[in-house]
Amino acid sequence: MPESATTAVPRPCRQRLLLAMKGFCMGAADVVPGVSGGTIALILGIYQQLIEAIRSFDSLWLKAIIHVNVREVRGRPHFGFILPLFAGILAALVFFTRVVPLPALIESHPEQVYGLFFGLIAGSIMILLVNFRPQRMTLLALTLGMLVGLWIFTRVPAETPDAAWFIFLSGMLAISAMLLPGISGSFILLLMKKYSAVFGAIGTFNLAVLLPFFAGVLTGLILFSRLLSWLLRRFYANTLAVIIGLLLASLWIIWPFQLRIYATIADKTKMIGSNPVLPDPGLASTWQAVGLMLLGIISVLLLERLARK
Repeated sequence: MPESATTAVPRPCRQRLLLAMKGFCMGAADVVPGVSGGTIALILGIYQQLIEAIRSFDSLWLKAIIHVNVREVRGRPHFGFILPLFAGILAALVFFTRVVPLPALIESHPEQVYGLFFGLIAGSIMILLVNFRPQRMTLLALTLGMLVGLWIFTRVPAETPDAAWFIFLSGMLAISAMLLPGISGSFILLLMKKYSAVFGAIGTFNLAVLLPFFAGVLTGLILFSRLLSWLLRRFYANTLAVIIGLLLASLWIIWPFQLRIYATIADKTKMIGSNPVLPDPGLASTWQAVGLMLLGIISVLLLERLARK
């Protein structure tokens, strides 16, 4: 019998395409100041799988490289997950900086762009709260996550040293923040006054900055992915409560109606601070932002329903 249209495309190909699309969504979020790709991974249901995939690059894999064990080198890490996902992330970074300039849209239509992301995050919080069990420890964990998030988001950039050890620390903290839903890695670099130094070094290929920074990124990936994996396996409810707290705190900076403070850093305009305000009902942009906010919430709820099916 001839194959039906639904079986014409091999299942692994469909899965890789879906992963690439999810990576594209994560990359789009990373372009928006204050939005974390980890948040989108959580919304799309691949967060724990992402942590485990990063963790799969372990000491056994390094030993396989040393012993030229090609089968182990190719098979041990989750390349089937990592490669399509990061291809999607890279495609989004190119698309939303070259084809559709999302940073420019953020400057010209901040309420609408942040309204959509506010709805996406609010919808994901609703889904997570459905499975949340309000016990004493989980409530404490949720409060801790919310307080830590608010403390981070209300900080202002401070003067910091330019020494290699601090650049290493900046890279480690930035990548660790990117792995956490609700916290943006670029926002951490802005707080540590190293955004200009790092991105300027990328443009000029300054190894004095790039080597300690990427060493910090690699260290953060190795250590923090293992810590998160261990916490999710051993203390899933409390870890999830902390993540929900961080997401709740992130709504402070993602709220579309704000007095935002921008600064030009490395020839790019970046938000360095904001203060939430009440929306003006007389403006068309207010209702557009509210409409996109509702669209974001409905989209996440529909995605979750489809995922359950």
